[in-house]
Amino acid sequence: MSGSRELGRTLRGWRDRTTPQSAGVSAGGVRRAAGLRREELAQLAGLSVDYIVRLEQGRATSPSAQVLSALARALRLTVAEREHLYVLAGQVPPGPGRISAHIPPGVRRLIDQLDGVALTVCDAAWNIILWNPLAAALTGDFSALGARERNVAWREFTGMPSRIHCTPEQTASFRVSLVTDLRAAIARYPSDTGLRDLVTGLRDASADFTRLWDSGAVGVHGSNSKTVRHPEAGTFVVDCDVLMAPGRDVKIVAYSAAGGSDAAERLRLLSVIGTQSLSHH
Repeated sequence: MSGSRELGRTLRGWRDRTTPQSAGVSAGGVRRAAGLRREELAQLAGLSVDYIVRLEQGRATSPSAQVLSALARALRLTVAEREHLYVLAGQVPPGPGRISAHIPPGVRRLIDQLDGVALTVCDAAWNIILWNPLAAALTGDFSALGARERNVAWREFTGMPSRIHCTPEQTASFRVSLVTDLRAAIARYPSDTGLRDLVTGLRDASADFTRLWDSGAVGVHGSNSKTVRHPEAGTFVVDCDVLMAPGRDVKIVAYSAAGGSDAAERLRLLSVIGTQSLSHH
């Protein structure tokens, strides 16, 4: 069996075993199988459905490292499976000089089991690589976004629409912290072309990013209260914390509210309705 056909067969097997619930997408509608549909995998990985079809049929023979990384995240592959994916595609698995998309099992359990808190996981470049259903309901459906649109720094510095609103002071502080993180990531992962492309793109797209990058500004993430303006749940205030997983270069962004508060009740409502509109109920 050729390498491309083996790659396609393996991808199909991984897709079939990955349930929509485990991948963080809605499982609505009648399904003939428990696994992800091609359309769902394409959304999760930021690829076209046609490209997924060609990969599985062995007709796309040279997927890039960026494509493989996106597929590994979407399919929640283990470290060993991710390395096997790269080998099947004829690529060198990510080494010490590149950002890893591996999420520790403990972080996955936290995302899956912590109720009432909207959680997203970001890699060292601030790419959103995992989220729970409440995070999708609160901030929007990440699976519907392309790879670049899932990058927090890109969204922040290019002014993409957001339901989370900060004061000017909070925005300024957050931007400095993002630049600090990306500058540190460049030093830790000198061989990561995706990270360098991100920084180059941000310099081209944002004068503020360029100013902060060139000035050598340094900042740290702090706890803040932020205003949510949700089309269904209304306007309310949540606490936002950026948490680090010890020993792993991943960040967890948590939106929460004090028990019994109005904001906690609105989060509970969002956990019930998910990403669907209230007008559909």
